[in-house]
Amino acid sequence: MRATCCLLALLSLPLVGSLYAASPATSESTSAAVEPPGMGAPGKLQSIEIVTGREVDGIITLRGRDIAQQCVVLGHYESGQIRDVTRDVQWQPQPAGIVDVSETGYISTLAEGDCTVTAAILGADDATQQTAKIAIRVENLINDVPINFPDQITPIFTKFGCNGGGCHGKSGGQNGFRMSLLGFEPQEDYEWLVAEGRNRRVFPTSPDHSLLLQKASGGVPHGGGSLVATDSPSYRVMRRWIAQGMPYGSPDDPVVVGIDVLPLEMTMQRGSAQQLTVVARYSDGSTQDVTRTTAFESNDTSMAEVDDAGLVSVDKLSGSVAVMARYQGHVGVFRASIPLGLEVPAPESLSNPIDGWVFENLQELGLPPSPTCDDVTFLRRATIDIVGRLPSIEETREFIDDTDPERREKLIDRLLASPDYASHFATKWSAILRNKRNAATDRESTFAFYRWLHEAFDNNVPYDQWVRGLLTASGSPDRNAAVGWYREVKDPESLTEDTAQLFMGLRLQCARCHHHPFEVWSQQDYYGLTAFFSRVGRKTGDTPGELLVVHRPGNATATNPKNKQAVPPTSLGNEPLTVDAWDDPRTELADWLTNPDNPFFARAIVNRYWKHYFGRGLVDPEDDMRVTNPASNPKLLDGLAQWFVDSGYDLKALTHLICTSQTYQRSSEPNDWNADDKLNFSRFYPRRLAAETLLSAIDTVTEVPTQFAGMPAGTSPYELPDNGFNSYFLSVFGRPAGSSACECERSGESNLAQCLHLINSKEVQSKLTGAGGRIARLAAEKSADDALVEELYLAALSRKPIETEAKAATDYLASKPDRRLAIEDLVWAIINTKEFLFNH
Repeated sequence: MRATCCLLALLSLPLVGSLYAASPATSESTSAAVEPPGMGAPGKLQSIEIVTGREVDGIITLRGRDIAQQCVVLGHYESGQIRDVTRDVQWQPQPAGIVDVSETGYISTLAEGDCTVTAAILGADDATQQTAKIAIRVENLINDVPINFPDQITPIFTKFGCNGGGCHGKSGGQNGFRMSLLGFEPQEDYEWLVAEGRNRRVFPTSPDHSLLLQKASGGVPHGGGSLVATDSPSYRVMRRWIAQGMPYGSPDDPVVVGIDVLPLEMTMQRGSAQQLTVVARYSDGSTQDVTRTTAFESNDTSMAEVDDAGLVSVDKLSGSVAVMARYQGHVGVFRASIPLGLEVPAPESLSNPIDGWVFENLQELGLPPSPTCDDVTFLRRATIDIVGRLPSIEETREFIDDTDPERREKLIDRLLASPDYASHFATKWSAILRNKRNAATDRESTFAFYRWLHEAFDNNVPYDQWVRGLLTASGSPDRNAAVGWYREVKDPESLTEDTAQLFMGLRLQCARCHHHPFEVWSQQDYYGLTAFFSRVGRKTGDTPGELLVVHRPGNATATNPKNKQAVPPTSLGNEPLTVDAWDDPRTELADWLTNPDNPFFARAIVNRYWKHYFGRGLVDPEDDMRVTNPASNPKLLDGLAQWFVDSGYDLKALTHLICTSQTYQRSSEPNDWNADDKLNFSRFYPRRLAAETLLSAIDTVTEVPTQFAGMPAGTSPYELPDNGFNSYFLSVFGRPAGSSACECERSGESNLAQCLHLINSKEVQSKLTGAGGRIARLAAEKSADDALVEELYLAALSRKPIETEAKAATDYLASKPDRRLAIEDLVWAIINTKEFLFNH
């Protein structure tokens, strides 16, 4: 190891200790700052309302034993604020004895009849009382309603995780008992529960001794522990079902067609709570409260947690959070905004629509953004993001000396016009389109596919056009290079999953075997999409390894393995299509996918590009855009998607819009309030350089290029057409293997192997000691130390050294008898700093 570790401290480069967290000074100022107001004082309580979502003609009907109603009480204040006061009101049923109301607003039945439930609360002056009333009708307690197994029993198993993938829902079940995953096959669950094992799991003559209830309540040892109390609604429903003789339900029984989560959105004070109620809508038009049998999940437990009763509790962090509610294969989402409450001054200009959408969100949260970054930071940031390399010294000097107020926009235009832009994005898409070389004979196809992508980006082919060309590609690689995609993505199922993940932002893999657990998509939806690829044929070409893709005439269908039915081509959410046997169904798929009204296509690509430039998508992961994983800024996502459609699917224009926004140009240095903000883009969040960019950066600083076998000298790492070039450096720094369509293959994490490789590997050392490199040239020229240091800083960090850095570096050079070795030490120290390794 080089004996120059002290140089890292001597140089004291900016951002070394503060790329991912506030510096010590910032942390102290934050702790000493005045507590932010949050929502502020609500003022006088003016009225309250009881929210149930179930009133019909002013009456809520509770039909059947153990049927209940969760109420939410919202207080309306003179400031305009709305707050949950469910646990602050006093409840009074009249007449008594019909229902009981807990302090949490949970109404349970006692006897048949009609009653009125009043909620009352005193105002701030303890004198003015606000009230609200609901009418309740209780029926069928004497003559009990038969329980429907799929509708009432299966959700209990789902809520408590019994049919989850880690318990009885996994393949083969658990400890001799299995269930369908998340209850999507209730008929099978019923058979396994009632008929399997010689009926030992349920005892109609003595329900409480049923093994099902004994294990669930902890009466006998159970691997999952005690899940339900014997006095809980879930226990009572299961007990009644067993006592009724375990009915499955009639085919004429109404089925759930959707759920509503109420309230849908709320602005919440930090440290407060919000009660939710979930209402199931049935095919006969009726509704039912299902809050206590709904499974809830927060998308960020550091911001909000939710209990089994649907009470959402938020902590001290500010921002946006979502809570998923899942019942019977249907999902809903509650969104909460937790404002910091500080004043957010309007930007100088909101001419860029991105800044308008972001500012609106920051203003709502009261979260002040960081200021605009300086010019040299922007130069390095934009160059890395747009073309995948460092700015040259000439580019840096020219930009520093430029006084044109439009210099940043002109820089973006120059970068977009350079061939490096096409190389950078062709490499990015080559990886996620699985342009993978498995054998030497694949080289011609992988190189041709890369060139096809490079040409598309270089000529700025509209996104919808090159996606269409990819999906409908036929022929041989030498005539239509886009068929290279079909070389690695081989079967119709893989084509379906990659198409959905890449171009719709949907992960449909789950729906291949069962209903998607967090989405509306079923196996029928999955195989309807698969049918579009059912007539894709492959032939071997005249040369070794050559692949020919053809359309095979015939009926386009896919077989649903569950029901053995033939499914015709069906785009998501639409009716089945009839495609002539001689027509390629992929054309119909491309027509639907690239249609301006498609709800997935434009949103998926703008979210992917947002992830590229900000390190995190508006929906993250960027290819998991389900309703239960909502965008951090829905208006921004929807608005940017529509803007992209209106632009004619112009990818260069999209980059130009993003990079010219004040949002992109913010400093990465946090202020007193936004150090932890990753969701609202109040500052630029630093991220480690991608593997290809980092290797290219080291090559640039040392002027010792990496040589790749079979490629011309001087080929940059971001110009490699496929992953068939052995490089330990690229592998250890997270270059994707191209084995899937997920960008998660590209790792941006830092680890010990990377540190050791930079500090003491032969590869990096050879670049420092290279005979024809920058270090050898500088040592031979014997130039002034200050000029030498300035050149190294401009080459590596795209800026000139500050006074303390220049003095530390020149003093070090002067103190060493071996000038060449001292320069090597200096370069080594610089490339091991965070400022060099991160884009900030």
